[in-house]
Amino acid sequence: FREWLGSEDKLAENSIRGICRKSRQFFRSAVGQRVIRENPFAGMKNLMDLPSPKAREFFISQSLAEEVLAACPDDEWRLIFALARYGGLRCPSELATLKWSDIHWERGRVVIRETKRKRHVEARETPLFPELRPFLEARFRAEDKNPIKVIGRVDCSKTNLRTQMGRILERASIKQWPKLFQNLRSTRETELVQQGHPIHVVCSWLGNTPKVADKHYLQVTDADFQRALLRCLPDQRAG
Repeated sequence: FREWLGSEDKLAENSIRGICRKSRQFFRSAVGQRVIRENPFAGMKNLMDLPSPKAREFFISQSLAEEVLAACPDDEWRLIFALARYGGLRCPSELATLKWSDIHWERGRVVIRETKRKRHVEARETPLFPELRPFLEARFRAEDKNPIKVIGRVDCSKTNLRTQMGRILERASIKQWPKLFQNLRSTRETELVQQGHPIHVVCSWLGNTPKVADKHYLQVTDADFQRALLRCLPDQRAG
């Protein structure tokens, strides 16, 4: 069964391990309830997730983000990109549920409806970041905006967003990075931590945990090395 799951590149290794791990748990329960006598998965080993592959990390710098924004066809697509890059929203799920009533302009906050099944909260609040606000304001002033949904004209299905974003990158002569939208969210979380915000605060804003952030989101960037070198420079006045 395990070999079949991985044949012909059906599933990634961590997905295979997760399915087998749940299968072992399922059959363990069946044994406990005397539905079956033995657990066929009892002796299966190496079921814990492998570390997140660093090869698929990519940091979308401010200058690169500006190139992408310049290639977007309209203000709604610029907002889609900005919500992922500067707001850290999950795409497409959290874009699809975002409403204008969730934007609290005076308080400077945005309410994000949670879409992760494992979380026991219905919504979280994130700052109306200065980098994000102009794109929301531009779309809010547009005559053709949807009166209820923030992203109302563009189809927020996964296929549509990925396909069109790929075309935007091609138009800008930018090579597509490994995880089209996850890398944007990862970049924002890394950036916020680099700015000095405590990790528990950043995780509250983006809707994950420090453990998940450390494993799947936070990146080591060139800027980290540059800051370290500046701090290690000897005092030029010495001697």
